[in-house]
Amino acid sequence: MRYIIIGAGAVGGSIGGRLAGAGHEVVLVARGAHHAALRDGGLRLKVPDGDHTYRLPTVEGPDELDELRADDVLVLAVKTQDTVTALQAWGPAPVAGGGTAAERLPLFCAQNGVEGQRLALRVFRRVYGVCVWLPSTFLEPGVVSAPCAPLTGILHLGRHPHGIDETVRLVAADLEKSRFEAPVVPDVARWQYAKLLSNLGNALEAVAGPIAGDEAVALYARVRAEGEAVLDAAQIAYASVEEQKAVRGHKVDLVPLDGAPRGGGSSWQSLTRGTGTIEADVNGEIALLGRLHGVPTPLNELLQRLANTFARERRAPGSMPVVDLVRLADEAVAFVQESGAASS
Repeated sequence: MRYIIIGAGAVGGSIGGRLAGAGHEVVLVARGAHHAALRDGGLRLKVPDGDHTYRLPTVEGPDELDELRADDVLVLAVKTQDTVTALQAWGPAPVAGGGTAAERLPLFCAQNGVEGQRLALRVFRRVYGVCVWLPSTFLEPGVVSAPCAPLTGILHLGRHPHGIDETVRLVAADLEKSRFEAPVVPDVARWQYAKLLSNLGNALEAVAGPIAGDEAVALYARVRAEGEAVLDAAQIAYASVEEQKAVRGHKVDLVPLDGAPRGGGSSWQSLTRGTGTIEADVNGEIALLGRLHGVPTPLNELLQRLANTFARERRAPGSMPVVDLVRLADEAVAFVQESGAASS
């Protein structure tokens, strides 16, 4: 199989680089300065076992590949807000022997949250969910760092919305040979929703810095509790913290890398690169489910709004003092409580 990594950033670059290092055929898809750097100098992947440079075919879109192959596997690793654009580009691409990518090829959504695969299922017949546990950083064009050992990451795989087939088993086998653990599960969404709860802190980190001090830790606990209450009300199952820890163990421990500081999560990195957009959809998912099931979500709505404002105005990551964010959070909760009391 040939792997086409649509979005060769932190996650996509790590997956693509490791697959290439294990001997698999890989094509990288990127835009702008990152595309130019990958095309001209290759993908530089910094990992605990050294710095590796992979000179791989790099394109901006499917037209540069002529026809796609019947054995191609598409790995969608763009941010959620870029999903529709990617689907519009790759879905209609012709496949050798007839038909389009949307009709014939498998699409694996290696993304945060759950919205990307929903969008994909509107276009592609065969969609697979990936629960991505892969700490990685992309701040410089052409350079990706993945600082975990002994494994680079853990990627739970399954059909979306549920199930297992031969394709997912074959992809998992390739990933297992490429420094990943890739459990094949019939209920991948249960793992993705658990990861979504963890990712609710991404916007908090992007706005107010690392979740380290007592105030930040306490605020994240409140944000996560709000998310759990929403998932419970929606009767959406999610793996417990204990279950996740048992699976990870010490398989993906962070290792300091020379010249590759671990600055922050994906949302922090988006602000650092000044992309103008951010993956606030994770908090937006909780807001959506809250509205559908009658559960107030003032904290996640606040973080969604602030993260989008920071991205749009290209503010520096972590530039809001935690004390100010806590004050805004308290005000948001009080407003909802007062509004509820007034309406009753």
